[in-house]
Amino acid sequence: MANIARFSPIDEAFDELFRGFFVRPISVDGQNTPAQFRVDVAENDSGYRVHAEIPGVKKEDINISIDGEHVAISAEVKREKDVKDGERLVRAERYHGKVYRAFTLDQPVDEAAAQARYENGVLEVTLPKKAAVAAKRITVQ
Repeated sequence: MANIARFSPIDEAFDELFRGFFVRPISVDGQNTPAQFRVDVAENDSGYRVHAEIPGVKKEDINISIDGEHVAISAEVKREKDVKDGERLVRAERYHGKVYRAFTLDQPVDEAAAQARYENGVLEVTLPKKAAVAAKRITVQ
């Protein structure tokens, strides 16, 4: 026997209205939130390796900040004016603005030994782990 489904145009209209509403980032303060980019973080015994896809930026526009185990990567994506005389832009789909990602690692990072390289739209950051400080034991006299 076939299953019979009940159809309600009002329910269908509300479903269509709110579909995807909670998937998009919502700004509470009314300001535009920076876009995010894709990041892969790998860990080995000596440190962390971060691969971030940030196409369309110059390496001078990338900022990396490290504070203990907190790492933040931001970049300014600028769109060059590429409309020639006599042309008009019909559609623009390229993003311009600020992109930002921040994350916390399991162990503190040695900021002095950290290295970053940007090539072909991929940022590779090597973050060595800070040497663990042994706890000092005090004898009671």
